[in-house]
Amino acid sequence: MDVANSKDRESNLSASTMGPGGDWERLDEDTPADCARNGDVNTSPCDYATIPASPMSQGEPFATYFDEKIPIPEDEQHSWFSFRKLWAFTGPGFLMSIAYLDPGNIESDLQSGAVAGFKLLWVLLTATIIGLLLQRLAARLGVVTGLHLAEVCNRQYPKVPRILLWLMVELAIIGSDMQEVIGSAIAISLLSAGRIPLWGGVLITIVDTFVFLFLDKYGLRKLEAFFGLLITIMAVTFGYEYVTVKPDQGQLLKGMFFPYCKDCGTPQLEQAVGIIGAVIMPHNMYLHSALVKSRDVNRASKKDVAEANKYYFIESTVALFVSFLINVFVVSVFAEAFYGKTNDQVYEVCYNASSPYADLFANKTGALEVDIYKGGAVLGCYFGPAALYIWAVGILAAGQSSTMTGTYSGQFVMEGFLNLKWSRFARVILTRSIAITPTLLVAVFQDVHRLTGMNDFLNVLQSLQLPFALIPILTFTSLRPVMNDFANGLAGSVWWRWESNTSNVGRGITWA
Repeated sequence: MDVANSKDRESNLSASTMGPGGDWERLDEDTPADCARNGDVNTSPCDYATIPASPMSQGEPFATYFDEKIPIPEDEQHSWFSFRKLWAFTGPGFLMSIAYLDPGNIESDLQSGAVAGFKLLWVLLTATIIGLLLQRLAARLGVVTGLHLAEVCNRQYPKVPRILLWLMVELAIIGSDMQEVIGSAIAISLLSAGRIPLWGGVLITIVDTFVFLFLDKYGLRKLEAFFGLLITIMAVTFGYEYVTVKPDQGQLLKGMFFPYCKDCGTPQLEQAVGIIGAVIMPHNMYLHSALVKSRDVNRASKKDVAEANKYYFIESTVALFVSFLINVFVVSVFAEAFYGKTNDQVYEVCYNASSPYADLFANKTGALEVDIYKGGAVLGCYFGPAALYIWAVGILAAGQSSTMTGTYSGQFVMEGFLNLKWSRFARVILTRSIAITPTLLVAVFQDVHRLTGMNDFLNVLQSLQLPFALIPILTFTSLRPVMNDFANGLAGSVWWRWESNTSNVGRGITWA
């Protein structure tokens, strides 16, 4: 291997540390600062890796999500596991899990239930498990390096691929944002019995997003508690529908744990692909790697970092288990009540119930086709107005919560890739404008069917954008110079041994 190229890589991966004035200082190639201060090159801070952070911007202080760091309590009585410590780490995983409950996911759930019954629950389970593993990698990257995924990409990729990657991630965020706006607008329309038009619901989401986004000014824990409240609302509302419909538990378990799809065709295959695209969202890995930085973890201690990784994984598992249950509620309701139904059958029931939504299913033949809007209408026809309004409340909670986390994702991605320090207000204005403009045009000039139909396209878009998050997260978490002892198993070990035999790239790597 060329020695010059090896030295270039070493320079890119060498560490840096905070200087006395708070700015980042490059360490000398041969003398890591932590080692020099300790006077012993074998002390623990020299054993673990990080990558350099960019200089802090000068001028006025910039308010961010990370203005407040949550301290981690000491609990010497419970060295292996402490509920106090788990509670301190609880928060980022639940904010991350919001993306598994956005209106795009809910629509994918109800459509899979209506089209395939319980047969695709195993796809939902598999996608959630894969999502958990990817979120674990994202959290580990943030904890070990002290940087989130967009910041790592900014420091490791050349300019052109970095800009292209940023554009693809931004496209995924905008697509997700549009789904959230659509869901919120439809929920507001259902709650108002159509008195508020869809375009009015779209405009309302502009105002409430600004209101909710500034909740973190009252404290990070209060913001996380508010997200927890929204998740609770979703669990209660969709759980109510589940209890009301009383799905067949045997069929539910069979569909969840037996990977089969008897008599399935193209519609069922499309739904299976849609589930994967809706559940595993690319920008969510960028979000989670940033959220974990909100805890005050001593990254100079391997023990503390390993402990943080453990508790974050436990928290993420619990959070995604809750989101999985909520998704199962939605799939099961529509699988039990509406699988195999036709539009004519639903129209007859709605007409006899004097439902104002009966015309949605009039003069249509063939199997029932549902979306978020029609789903609420069908529930109202079969189980009464309460089911409709409770459904709308759940959709509104899903739309509002995911709108806020989507805006955070956009802020982290823009700051990380471009090193731009925009205010929260400017960032929201930009993302809201891009997401709302096409959605508002469809809402004004078309009907609700066009608006909900956009969700299917946007779920496909999320699937196409997935590699732009998978490749970076798998690459960086497998590199020993970035993750050291916390690198992924076989791939990272093989790469590190091969590189060590040809160069001295490992020298001078330390923690900041």
